[in-house]
Amino acid sequence: MAEQAAPGAQARLFYPGYAGHSQISGRTLGFWLYMLSDALLFTALFAAYAVLDTPMNAAGGPVASQIVNPIEGFWQTVVILGSVTSYSLGTVAMKSGHRAGLVWGILGAILLAIVFLGFGFGDLAALAAHGAGISRSGYLSAYWVLILTHAVHMVFGILWMLVMLAQIVRLGFNEMVVARLLNLRMFWQFQATVWVCVYVYVYMIGA
Repeated sequence: MAEQAAPGAQARLFYPGYAGHSQISGRTLGFWLYMLSDALLFTALFAAYAVLDTPMNAAGGPVASQIVNPIEGFWQTVVILGSVTSYSLGTVAMKSGHRAGLVWGILGAILLAIVFLGFGFGDLAALAAHGAGISRSGYLSAYWVLILTHAVHMVFGILWMLVMLAQIVRLGFNEMVVARLLNLRMFWQFQATVWVCVYVYVYMIGA
């Protein structure tokens, strides 16, 4: 159950044991189904990467140990986990009806996500400048598609956050807005989880 809270009020948005119908639960269940399809997509990309991560599929071009930097990947991991933490702290403020806390949490998440994308696109630009573009070999194709697919999800998440900031200001904490914010938190946490898998499998093992 969600309700509009006055500024500074201590009213809580969620009440354990509420017997009425909750649109939030229904919307969250539906979004879980989408998340399952997204998980299948990344599973297929990781499988393709595993198959193509061989010297033969490098076609004389660079292999993982020559293009990935575990230190840079580590800082990207720290940044994206910080973004998730910022958003999660914002939803903690939302639970108590504190609009400003939620807004600041989302803004922090957006800023850190932009930093993360800056690292990633900088690495890809450097590869392209050295002739290691997406069409250079089967291995590089798998690497670029995996990284870019995750980056597209991150860009979509940033746009979603910007839309939610406008809805928070305009509509407050009604059931529709709260449901979307909770789904966005799940989406954002999933992107961090995918990146951790990328870091371990591509950056650490590959290096």
